[in-house]
Amino acid sequence: MNPLYIIATPIGNLDDISIRSLKMLFSSDVIACEDTRRTGQLIKNYESRIMNFEWKIKDLIINKTQKLISFYDEVEELKIPEIIEFIRQGKKVALVSDSGTPLISDPGYKLVRECLKQQIKVTVVPGPSALINALTVSGLPPNQFLFLGYLPAKSGLRIKLLTDLKNTFNHSELKPTVIFYESPHRLNRTLTDIKIIFGDIKVVIARELTKVYEEIFSENISEILKAGKNLKGEITLLFEIK
Repeated sequence: MNPLYIIATPIGNLDDISIRSLKMLFSSDVIACEDTRRTGQLIKNYESRIMNFEWKIKDLIINKTQKLISFYDEVEELKIPEIIEFIRQGKKVALVSDSGTPLISDPGYKLVRECLKQQIKVTVVPGPSALINALTVSGLPPNQFLFLGYLPAKSGLRIKLLTDLKNTFNHSELKPTVIFYESPHRLNRTLTDIKIIFGDIKVVIARELTKVYEEIFSENISEILKAGKNLKGEITLLFEIK
């Protein structure tokens, strides 16, 4: 029986794809993806490059009959039995997210948990991750970090989480770099809440990583809010607990 393959895809720059990832994607019978249109376009882009001899990949198998199925938060639990049945039928099944490494603030962990429960092997084909990319270029200590995904959308819940975070590490020897994702339209409100709890600290903002308009900068929260920048795109926010 084949394992479930978890395949990382680029977070921006389409050249950030491994040969192994391409082989797994093209040879899969079924690909579970957040957005079938987006994944379909990605595969077409790579197929065009290969057919035009831009890339030469030895032993590449292109499965022309592969099936793409939707697998996003709202349908994750409903689709798990179907995906497991594909695996039990001997099909080669891959899981991808819209970008980056699946499961990191994306659906998939429930599927992995169920596969392991049913003694189905799970194999990871590693690759890009905005979380790790942002950490490595931030200039903040990378040896200890805490990833919080997306903070709550409501300010009250967000402040409570940030308060709990501060209290947890206030008298601890552990002082991790805190990392989370944020949407552009909530960024200023989130920064304001961080300032309320942690003070006017310096934060790092990394946005549009690996893309044309990639930007990484570090400033005090008050300076960012005063500048009134209208930041767009995928944003990763980091700061150090001291």
